[in-house]
This record gives sequence, C-alpha cells and structure tokens, in this order.
Amino acid sequence: MLTLVGIGMVFFMVMVILILWRWGQLPLQGKIPVSTWVFIAILFTSGLDVGLIMFPLTEFPVYADIENNKEYAFANPLAIEFGFWGFMVWAIYFVTCFYFCALEPKLKFFQITWVKWINNIVIIGTCAFTAHLLYANLSWYLPSIAPESGFPWVFATLVLVTICAAVYSSTELKFVKLLSVSSGGLFFALIIGLGIYITQQPNVAAGDYLSTLPLLSDYFVHLQRFILPINDYHAFYLFWWFAWSIMIGQFTARFVGNMKTVTLFANMLIWPSLSLGLWFSVLYLFYTKGIDTAGWINRCMVAVGVVFVLNSLDSLIRLYSDNLNLTVERMGKPRYFVLHSVLMVGLTVLFSLEFIRIQWVGALVIGIGLCCFLYLLAAKKRQLLPPSRPIIGVARK
Repeated sequence: MLTLVGIGMVFFMVMVILILWRWGQLPLQGKIPVSTWVFIAILFTSGLDVGLIMFPLTEFPVYADIENNKEYAFANPLAIEFGFWGFMVWAIYFVTCFYFCALEPKLKFFQITWVKWINNIVIIGTCAFTAHLLYANLSWYLPSIAPESGFPWVFATLVLVTICAAVYSSTELKFVKLLSVSSGGLFFALIIGLGIYITQQPNVAAGDYLSTLPLLSDYFVHLQRFILPINDYHAFYLFWWFAWSIMIGQFTARFVGNMKTVTLFANMLIWPSLSLGLWFSVLYLFYTKGIDTAGWINRCMVAVGVVFVLNSLDSLIRLYSDNLNLTVERMGKPRYFVLHSVLMVGLTVLFSLEFIRIQWVGALVIGIGLCCFLYLLAAKKRQLLPPSRPIIGVARK
C-alpha cells in the first residue's frame, strides 16, 4: 500500500506541473460561478472535516516522541502536523478541480458507466468515513459523558442527528453557501477565541504565539519528505486525501468564478494552508505549555467539528445523489431523506466496525486517476482538449 500511495503522489505532482505548463493561463468558470472569497470559503469548509479540529492535540505527542518514532525526527511536531494537512495535499485537490472544470465537460470520462459507479462508491464511502471520524473521536474530547462500559449512546445519537441534519440540508442548494460561510466564520472565531484565551494564561505571552509560527517553515525546508509516505500513518492520511479529492474536484469545480488556472492553483494552496497554519499554531501552544482543554474548550471544538461534518456531508450527499439521480425532485423529500439517512448510517457503522477502510477508497481514486490520464492521452489524438495556454505566456512552436 505504501508503494501504491507513493505512485499516486508522484503522479499527481507531475499532473500539477503539466497543468500549469500547458493550461496555466486558461480562463476557468464553473456552472455556478461565485466570487473568489465565497469560492475559498466553500473550498476550505468542504475540503476539511472534523479531523482538523480533533486530531492535532492527540498527534503532537506522537510526533514529538522521536525516541519511539524516529521517522519524525527531521522536523518539529508543528511542521509535521502541517505537512499532513496543508499545502501540498491541496495540490491534489487542484488537479481534480481543474480537471472537472476544464477537461471533463469535453472528455466525459466520468460518464462511462463503470467509472461513474466507482466514482459514486468513492463519494459515498468518503461521506460515511467523515461521520465515522466524528464518532471515533468524541470520547477523547468529551470524556465526562463517555460511558465506562457499554455502548456510547450519547455519541451515537449526536452522530445520527448530524447525519440526518446533513441529509435534510442537502435537499436545497441555498444551504451550501450558508453552511460554508458559517462554518468558516466559526472556525476563525475559534482560532481567535482560543488564541486570546491562551495568551492570557500565566505562563504564556503574546510573543509566544508569534515565535511559534516560524516553526512552520520546517515543513517547506523538508517539503520533499512529504511527497512519499513517511510511514503507515502518513500513508493513511494520503489515502484519505485521495479519497476526498474526487469529491472536492467535482463539487468545487461548479463554483469556480472566472479565474485563470494559475490563479485557481494559488487560491487552492495558499488560503487553506494559511488558515491551517494559524490554527495548528494555537493548538501547538496548548500542547507545549501544557494547557488543559477539558471543559468548555473541548465542547467548543466539538461544536465546530460537528458543523464541519454537517457541511462536508451536505456537499457529498448532494454530489452523489445528483450523479445517481437519487434527487429530491425525482424521489420527493420524505423518500430522499429516508434513503440517504439509512445509507449513511449503515456505512458509518461498517467503518466503525472496520469492515471498510478509507485506504481502499483512496486506492480506487489512484486507479481512476491513472485510467483517466490514459483516456486523456487518447482524447488528445481526437483533439478534444482545450487549447494550450502555458503559464509563461510564451507562444509554443
């Protein structure tokens, strides 16, 4: 599996270079164009889920323990965390977003029957995995209501309500912008709120946060170390991002609003990564200063995480229901609600029981990507591709 995900990463990084070289100045516009800032909000909040909120505090100690995890010794824990979430993984999303905005309308590769079914299996599986992550992490963040033994009914009920709310919100397009902007706003409010809180602690000064931010530069110094999987856990992350990439590409391509390819590339890498860097730096201060997050801080983080899950599930359900024609218009709202709620709950249970793994979903995406590239080469001979507009702006002979 490490070899497979390594091949996938190298392939997608080559695709980034090829796209920028061949179509860097190509104007792009989706079916539902929005302003740049709304697009960034939709991209950020649909491209991330509850793991962003809940994972870092559990992972910093692992990355810092280089005695037992020597593979992490090349960079500090903050840079490792950022490397698993930021910058380069968004280049994978750029490739799929560009493809669905500029190439798929002509190629129609994803309209091929077997590709269409695998594509929707990937989207549905990724959707359920998102709900599973919420369920799996609640006991760490809300230990006061975690049962000492037996089934955690409170956590299961919270996940069930979140799934049902997401299915309902997916019935109307107006909820997309509302969820994206509101979840983005809540996230930045959480960054600011926790940033202010921690700098008010006796052993923390405002300058400590500013001195923490430069630690992120370790990631860029060792950027090449993050292309191939560092270990099995990094491979899990990379498979996770590949699993997300098809959905992100299809969904965000709809909202691209009259920007060139190179501008899309910059927007997709810089703004989400900047937000992640600010957030991880706040959490890293909590970790290094030994500040306890139990109580209202954890509850606030869970609340924002739930909104992130709600937003992600809304996007995913809307996408696969459109692809499979299992829409509200065709089925009616009651049948639509029951079908998708049962499907999501059932698959979430299978992920929790480890009958399904996200690595399998990511592997499917890598395979689809390679097949799509071969199809693209064949399409080039049939002159189906848009004209070349290289990023350097120099006419090619």
